Amino acid sequence: MEYIILIIVLAVLAVAGAAGSLLFLRPRARRRGADRISAPERPAGGDEAGSVLAPPAPAEKPGPEEAAAPGQAAVIEVPEKPALEKPPPSAGRMRRLRARLARSQSPLGSTLLSLLSRDRLDDDTWDEVEEVLITADVGVTPARQIVEDLKTRVKVEGTRTPDELKSMLRDELLKQVSVKAGRSLRTTRRENAPAVILVVGVNGTGKTTTVGKLARSLVGDGKSVVLGAADTFRAAAADQLQTWGERVGAITVRADREGKDPASVAFDAVTQGMENNADVVLIDTAGRLHTKTGLMDELGKVKRVVEKQTSVDEVILVLDATTGQNGLRQARVFAEVVNVTGIALTKLDGSAKGGIVIAVQRELGVPVKLAGLGEGPDDLAPFDPETFVDAIVGA
Repeated sequence: MEYIILIIVLAVLAVAGAAGSLLFLRPRARRRGADRISAPERPAGGDEAGSVLAPPAPAEKPGPEEAAAPGQAAVIEVPEKPALEKPPPSAGRMRRLRARLARSQSPLGSTLLSLLSRDRLDDDTWDEVEEVLITADVGVTPARQIVEDLKTRVKVEGTRTPDELKSMLRDELLKQVSVKAGRSLRTTRRENAPAVILVVGVNGTGKTTTVGKLARSLVGDGKSVVLGAADTFRAAAADQLQTWGERVGAITVRADREGKDPASVAFDAVTQGMENNADVVLIDTAGRLHTKTGLMDELGKVKRVVEKQTSVDEVILVLDATTGQNGLRQARVFAEVVNVTGIALTKLDGSAKGGIVIAVQRELGVPVKLAGLGEGPDDLAPFDPETFVDAIVGA
């Protein structure tokens, strides 16, 4: 009997021990299962051992601003892409910049008015007037024409009050600045192709910057623009142009290597403009002047290649207003190479030699269409003759 009781007691103890072991082990199994659920998904093949339970690689310790609150996932802020700039429209730009233009050109007007206001207008005084005009880069022939016309008006009209003299001078300068050709840029998209503007000029005149500013002006007018960085001999030119484009949302087509054929880049830019239904394609070209023959070959090829797809609407020559007669010599070379349709005068605000406008138009027979009046991104304006002359005479 005692033997039977001992067996029963041992059996009860065994059952109790087994039950305790199960109760002790159950939480461990539950915790292990929770690890599987909360572990981040690992990319296939990312764990060399192939085990789902292998711990992920330790992450970098977050900074104070990145640390997550307990129980929350960490959120890392990604900076947003800066918003595109919204340039002002081209209309009225030159009037808005008139004060700046007047500050740089006023010495010319004030000097002329001072001479014309003398009590006695003799031959010596008229010679001085002519000399001032020539010094301001008006050119010898236009300067003589202005003096002869002023002489005649003073003799015929008789009176010479300051207001009358200013009005006479304004009329004569405006007559010389005005041209028959229109000054508007042809930027209207055709049915199946964008307008194409080829920009040429010597390096150092602000050519690439002018292309970038012109792109801003066109975007401000609501047009879509594609830029072609066909100056493939200066990597900095393509970088600079791309920066201008990115600011306003314009696509820039550039070479994949330095020294690539510029005509190829120009062709690709026009192709991109067609595919994107762009309004205008602006093509920046190289400004080397080693030999006229080499320049002719290069620019001629660019133009011919573009014209395989569509016509070139404008060829804009960029000139530095401060170079005076040197700028005219450069203009002659480019005019012989390509059919220049308009001029962009840069740095017009930095020189009192505003007569270059008269001289270059007379020399090339094409109008000044754009004026660079400062270093700001929106300081390129459509040239307005009346605003320009008013700034000179202080009207």
